[in-house]
Amino acid sequence: MKCLILGGAGFIGSHLAEELLAAGHQVKIFDRPNLLRPENLHTDPRIEWFEGDYLNQDDVAYAMPGVEILFHLISATLPKSSNENPLYDVESNIMGTLRVLDVAKKNHVKRVIFASSGGTVYGIPKTVPIAETHATEPLVSYGISKLAIEKYLHLYHTLHGMDYCVLRIANPFGERQRVSTAQGAVAVFLHHALHNQTIHIWGDGSVTRDYIYIKDVVHAFIKALSYTGEQRVFNIGSGHGLSLNDILAAIESLLGKPVQRSYEPSRSFDVPVNVLDITCARTQLGWQPAGDFQHGLINTLLWMRQEQHVG
Repeated sequence: MKCLILGGAGFIGSHLAEELLAAGHQVKIFDRPNLLRPENLHTDPRIEWFEGDYLNQDDVAYAMPGVEILFHLISATLPKSSNENPLYDVESNIMGTLRVLDVAKKNHVKRVIFASSGGTVYGIPKTVPIAETHATEPLVSYGISKLAIEKYLHLYHTLHGMDYCVLRIANPFGERQRVSTAQGAVAVFLHHALHNQTIHIWGDGSVTRDYIYIKDVVHAFIKALSYTGEQRVFNIGSGHGLSLNDILAAIESLLGKPVQRSYEPSRSFDVPVNVLDITCARTQLGWQPAGDFQHGLINTLLWMRQEQHVG
Protein backbone atom coordinates (compact mmCIF):
# COMPACT_ATOMS: atom_id res chain seq x y z
CA MET A 1 0.00 0.00 0.00
CA LYS A 2 1.10 3.59 -0.48
CA CYS A 3 1.76 5.10 2.94
CA LEU A 4 2.54 8.64 4.05
CA ILE A 5 4.26 9.19 7.40
CA LEU A 6 3.81 12.65 8.87
CA GLY A 7 6.91 13.03 11.00
CA GLY A 8 8.72 10.19 9.27
CA ALA A 9 12.21 11.55 9.95
CA GLY A 10 11.69 11.40 13.71
CA PHE A 11 12.24 8.74 16.32
CA ILE A 12 9.12 6.63 15.82
CA GLY A 13 8.66 7.59 12.17
CA SER A 14 12.10 6.46 11.01
CA HIS A 15 11.65 3.02 12.57
CA LEU A 16 8.17 2.78 11.08
CA ALA A 17 9.51 3.64 7.63
CA GLU A 18 12.03 0.81 7.87
CA GLU A 19 9.35 -1.72 8.79
CA LEU A 20 6.97 -0.56 6.07
CA LEU A 21 9.68 -0.88 3.44
CA ALA A 22 10.64 -4.32 4.73
CA ALA A 23 6.99 -5.37 4.38
CA GLY A 24 6.91 -4.20 0.75
CA HIS A 25 4.85 -1.03 1.14
CA GLN A 26 5.47 2.24 -0.70
CA VAL A 27 6.60 5.01 1.63
CA LYS A 28 6.34 8.78 1.53
CA ILE A 29 7.76 10.89 4.34
CA PHE A 30 6.70 14.42 5.23
CA ASP A 31 8.69 16.41 7.77
CA ARG A 32 10.11 19.83 8.54
CA PRO A 33 12.60 21.50 6.18
CA ASN A 34 16.30 21.12 6.93
CA LEU A 35 15.66 18.36 9.46
CA LEU A 36 18.53 15.90 9.75
CA ARG A 37 17.33 12.72 8.08
CA PRO A 38 18.34 9.28 9.37
CA GLU A 39 21.30 8.20 7.30
CA ASN A 40 19.89 4.79 6.44
CA LEU A 41 16.68 6.35 5.07
CA HIS A 42 18.07 9.48 3.47
CA THR A 43 19.73 7.53 0.65
CA ASP A 44 17.02 4.89 0.20
CA PRO A 45 15.59 5.32 -3.32
CA ARG A 46 12.31 3.68 -2.30
CA ILE A 47 11.32 6.67 -0.15
CA GLU A 48 9.71 9.85 -1.49
CA TRP A 49 10.68 12.79 0.70
CA PHE A 50 8.54 15.89 1.18
CA GLU A 51 9.48 18.91 3.28
CA GLY A 52 7.22 21.69 4.44
CA ASP A 53 5.18 23.31 7.17
CA TYR A 54 2.75 20.88 8.76
CA LEU A 55 0.37 23.80 9.39
CA ASN A 56 0.32 24.74 5.71
CA GLN A 57 -2.37 22.82 3.83
CA ASP A 58 -0.65 23.34 0.49
CA ASP A 59 2.59 21.79 1.75
CA VAL A 60 0.79 18.73 3.08
CA ALA A 61 -1.43 18.47 0.00
CA TYR A 62 1.64 18.18 -2.22
CA ALA A 63 2.55 14.89 -0.51
CA MET A 64 -0.96 13.41 -0.30
CA PRO A 65 -1.94 12.27 -3.85
CA GLY A 66 -2.19 8.49 -4.16
CA VAL A 67 -1.84 7.89 -0.42
CA GLU A 68 -3.97 5.06 0.99
CA ILE A 69 -2.71 4.98 4.59
CA LEU A 70 -1.76 8.09 6.56
CA PHE A 71 0.37 7.71 9.70
CA HIS A 72 0.02 10.84 11.82
CA LEU A 73 3.02 11.06 14.18
CA ILE A 74 3.60 14.81 14.28
CA SER A 75 3.27 16.80 17.50
CA ALA A 76 4.54 20.35 17.80
CA THR A 77 4.72 20.21 21.60
CA LEU A 78 5.95 18.00 24.44
CA PRO A 79 3.96 17.09 27.56
CA LYS A 80 6.25 19.02 29.91
CA SER A 81 6.09 22.26 27.89
CA SER A 82 2.49 22.21 26.60
CA ASN A 83 1.04 23.80 29.74
CA GLU A 84 3.27 26.83 29.27
CA ASN A 85 1.37 27.80 26.12
CA PRO A 86 -1.90 25.88 25.68
CA LEU A 87 -2.99 28.23 22.90
CA TYR A 88 0.01 27.25 20.79
CA ASP A 89 -0.64 23.60 21.61
CA VAL A 90 -4.19 23.88 20.27
CA GLU A 91 -3.27 25.98 17.23
CA SER A 92 -0.43 23.71 16.17
CA ASN A 93 -1.67 20.23 17.02
CA ILE A 94 -5.46 20.35 16.80
CA MET A 95 -5.80 22.94 14.04
CA GLY A 96 -2.91 21.38 12.13
CA THR A 97 -4.56 17.97 12.30
CA LEU A 98 -7.89 19.31 11.08
CA ARG A 99 -6.17 20.79 8.03
CA VAL A 100 -4.47 17.44 7.40
CA LEU A 101 -7.76 15.57 7.70
CA ASP A 102 -9.40 17.88 5.17
CA VAL A 103 -6.56 17.21 2.71
CA ALA A 104 -6.81 13.47 3.41
CA LYS A 105 -10.56 13.54 2.78
CA LYS A 106 -10.12 15.30 -0.55
CA ASN A 107 -7.54 12.70 -1.59
CA HIS A 108 -9.70 9.74 -0.53
CA VAL A 109 -7.24 8.40 2.04
CA LYS A 110 -8.56 5.07 3.28
CA ARG A 111 -7.23 5.06 6.85
CA VAL A 112 -5.54 7.39 9.33
CA ILE A 113 -3.42 5.78 12.04
CA PHE A 114 -2.76 8.24 14.84
CA ALA A 115 -0.07 8.21 17.53
CA SER A 116 -1.89 9.27 20.69
CA SER A 117 -0.50 9.31 24.22
CA GLY A 118 -1.21 6.54 26.69
CA GLY A 119 1.03 8.37 29.12
CA THR A 120 -0.99 11.59 29.32
CA VAL A 121 -4.63 11.15 28.22
CA TYR A 122 -5.78 9.33 31.38
CA GLY A 123 -4.42 11.65 34.07
CA ILE A 124 -4.24 10.24 37.61
CA PRO A 125 -5.49 6.65 37.35
CA LYS A 126 -8.25 5.28 39.53
CA THR A 127 -7.22 1.72 38.67
CA VAL A 128 -3.93 0.22 37.46
CA PRO A 129 -3.27 -1.08 34.89
CA ILE A 130 -5.28 1.46 32.89
CA ALA A 131 -7.73 0.14 30.29
CA GLU A 132 -8.98 2.09 27.27
CA THR A 133 -12.34 2.52 29.03
CA HIS A 134 -10.75 4.41 31.94
CA ALA A 135 -11.81 8.04 32.42
CA THR A 136 -9.66 10.59 30.60
CA GLU A 137 -8.62 13.57 32.75
CA PRO A 138 -5.26 14.84 31.42
CA LEU A 139 -3.09 17.10 33.56
CA VAL A 140 -1.26 18.53 30.55
CA SER A 141 -2.51 20.38 27.47
CA TYR A 142 -0.62 17.86 25.32
CA GLY A 143 -2.95 15.09 26.52
CA ILE A 144 -6.06 17.21 25.96
CA SER A 145 -4.97 17.89 22.37
CA LYS A 146 -4.36 14.20 21.76
CA LEU A 147 -7.85 13.39 23.01
CA ALA A 148 -9.40 16.10 20.87
CA ILE A 149 -7.70 14.68 17.78
CA GLU A 150 -9.04 11.22 18.65
CA LYS A 151 -12.56 12.70 18.75
CA TYR A 152 -12.13 14.49 15.44
CA LEU A 153 -10.95 11.26 13.83
CA HIS A 154 -14.19 9.67 14.97
CA LEU A 155 -16.14 12.64 13.64
CA TYR A 156 -14.52 12.39 10.22
CA HIS A 157 -15.24 8.66 10.21
CA THR A 158 -18.90 9.32 11.01
CA LEU A 159 -19.34 12.18 8.54
CA HIS A 160 -17.06 11.11 5.69
CA GLY A 161 -16.41 7.39 6.14
CA MET A 162 -12.68 7.87 6.73
CA ASP A 163 -11.36 4.85 8.62
CA TYR A 164 -9.01 5.35 11.54
CA CYS A 165 -7.09 3.64 14.31
CA VAL A 166 -5.66 5.27 17.44
CA LEU A 167 -2.62 3.90 19.28
CA ARG A 168 -2.25 5.29 22.79
CA ILE A 169 1.47 4.75 23.17
CA ALA A 170 3.11 4.53 26.59
CA ASN A 171 6.73 5.75 26.95
CA PRO A 172 8.71 4.58 23.92
CA PHE A 173 12.48 4.27 24.04
CA GLY A 174 15.24 2.90 21.85
CA GLU A 175 17.71 3.67 19.11
CA ARG A 176 17.61 7.14 17.53
CA GLN A 177 15.71 8.73 20.41
CA ARG A 178 16.78 12.37 20.66
CA VAL A 179 18.54 13.20 23.88
CA SER A 180 18.83 16.91 23.00
CA THR A 181 15.06 17.41 23.29
CA ALA A 182 14.76 15.31 26.48
CA GLN A 183 12.44 13.03 24.53
CA GLY A 184 12.45 10.20 27.06
CA ALA A 185 13.84 9.29 30.48
CA VAL A 186 15.58 6.10 29.34
CA ALA A 187 17.63 7.75 26.58
CA VAL A 188 18.44 10.84 28.66
CA PHE A 189 19.48 8.81 31.71
CA LEU A 190 21.58 6.44 29.63
CA HIS A 191 23.29 9.30 27.81
CA HIS A 192 24.17 11.07 31.06
CA ALA A 193 25.40 7.83 32.64
CA LEU A 194 27.71 7.10 29.71
CA HIS A 195 29.19 10.58 29.93
CA ASN A 196 29.49 10.54 33.74
CA GLN A 197 27.02 13.41 34.04
CA THR A 198 24.57 13.97 36.88
CA ILE A 199 21.06 12.69 36.25
CA HIS A 200 18.41 15.10 37.52
CA ILE A 201 15.19 13.51 38.77
CA TRP A 202 11.96 15.34 39.57
CA GLY A 203 10.72 14.03 42.91
CA ASP A 204 12.03 11.05 44.85
CA GLY A 205 12.31 8.74 41.84
CA SER A 206 9.16 6.78 42.64
CA VAL A 207 7.21 8.11 39.63
CA THR A 208 6.29 4.98 37.69
CA ARG A 209 5.73 4.67 33.97
CA ASP A 210 5.17 2.03 31.30
CA TYR A 211 8.23 1.85 29.03
CA ILE A 212 7.94 0.19 25.63
CA TYR A 213 10.77 -0.58 23.20
CA ILE A 214 10.53 1.20 19.84
CA LYS A 215 10.53 -1.98 17.75
CA ASP A 216 7.46 -3.19 19.63
CA VAL A 217 5.74 0.16 19.06
CA VAL A 218 6.37 -0.05 15.33
CA HIS A 219 5.00 -3.59 15.16
CA ALA A 220 1.76 -2.24 16.63
CA PHE A 221 1.56 0.29 13.78
CA ILE A 222 2.09 -2.52 11.27
CA LYS A 223 -0.74 -4.49 12.86
CA ALA A 224 -3.00 -1.43 12.69
CA LEU A 225 -2.31 -1.17 8.97
CA SER A 226 -4.42 -4.23 8.18
CA TYR A 227 -6.72 -4.27 11.21
CA THR A 228 -10.42 -4.62 10.33
CA GLY A 229 -12.14 -4.93 13.72
CA GLU A 230 -14.56 -2.57 15.47
CA GLN A 231 -12.25 -1.42 18.26
CA ARG A 232 -10.46 1.76 17.20
CA VAL A 233 -8.45 2.81 20.25
CA PHE A 234 -5.63 0.65 21.62
CA ASN A 235 -3.20 0.99 24.51
CA ILE A 236 0.33 0.18 23.37
CA GLY A 237 2.70 -0.45 26.27
CA SER A 238 4.58 -3.17 28.09
CA GLY A 239 1.85 -3.70 30.67
CA HIS A 240 4.45 -3.34 33.43
CA GLY A 241 5.57 -0.32 35.44
CA LEU A 242 9.08 0.86 36.24
CA SER A 243 9.96 3.74 38.54
CA LEU A 244 12.70 6.21 37.68
CA ASN A 245 14.78 4.57 40.41
CA ASP A 246 14.19 1.18 38.73
CA ILE A 247 15.57 2.58 35.47
CA LEU A 248 18.63 3.95 37.22
CA ALA A 249 19.23 0.58 38.88
CA ALA A 250 18.93 -1.21 35.52
CA ILE A 251 21.42 1.21 33.93
CA GLU A 252 23.86 0.81 36.82
CA SER A 253 23.63 -2.96 36.54
CA LEU A 254 24.16 -2.85 32.78
CA LEU A 255 27.12 -0.46 32.94
CA GLY A 256 28.60 -2.05 36.04
CA LYS A 257 29.05 1.29 37.82
CA PRO A 258 27.03 3.74 39.94
CA VAL A 259 25.49 6.79 38.28
CA GLN A 260 25.46 10.33 39.62
CA ARG A 261 21.99 11.50 40.52
CA SER A 262 20.29 14.57 41.96
CA TYR A 263 16.71 14.65 43.26
CA GLU A 264 14.81 17.86 42.56
CA PRO A 265 11.37 19.06 43.80
CA SER A 266 8.50 17.14 42.18
CA ARG A 267 6.34 18.69 39.45
CA SER A 268 2.59 19.19 39.85
CA PHE A 269 1.72 17.63 36.48
CA ASP A 270 3.66 14.39 37.02
CA VAL A 271 1.14 11.57 37.50
CA PRO A 272 2.45 9.21 40.23
CA VAL A 273 1.88 6.04 38.21
CA ASN A 274 0.88 5.16 34.66
CA VAL A 275 0.82 1.54 33.51
CA LEU A 276 -1.33 0.51 30.55
CA ASP A 277 -3.61 -2.49 30.25
CA ILE A 278 -2.75 -3.99 26.85
CA THR A 279 -5.33 -6.80 26.89
CA CYS A 280 -7.32 -5.22 24.08
CA ALA A 281 -4.25 -4.93 21.82
CA ARG A 282 -3.42 -8.59 22.50
CA THR A 283 -6.88 -9.99 21.85
CA GLN A 284 -8.15 -7.75 19.06
CA LEU A 285 -5.15 -6.19 17.35
CA GLY A 286 -3.11 -9.39 17.66
CA TRP A 287 -0.14 -7.49 19.08
CA GLN A 288 2.05 -7.84 22.14
CA PRO A 289 5.62 -6.84 23.05
CA ALA A 290 8.23 -9.23 21.72
CA GLY A 291 10.86 -8.52 24.37
CA ASP A 292 11.31 -7.08 27.84
CA PHE A 293 12.76 -3.80 29.10
CA GLN A 294 16.25 -5.23 29.53
CA HIS A 295 16.36 -6.34 25.89
CA GLY A 296 15.46 -2.86 24.69
CA LEU A 297 17.88 -1.19 27.10
CA ILE A 298 20.79 -3.31 25.83
CA ASN A 299 19.99 -2.46 22.20
CA THR A 300 19.73 1.24 23.06
CA LEU A 301 23.08 1.13 24.86
CA LEU A 302 24.81 -0.58 21.93
CA TRP A 303 23.47 2.02 19.51
CA MET A 304 24.39 4.91 21.78
CA ARG A 305 27.95 3.66 22.22
CA GLN A 306 28.35 3.32 18.49
CA GLU A 307 26.91 6.76 17.74
CA GLN A 308 28.63 8.65 20.53
CA HIS A 309 31.92 6.68 20.57
CA VAL A 310 31.84 6.17 24.33
CA GLY A 311 32.71 3.11 26.36
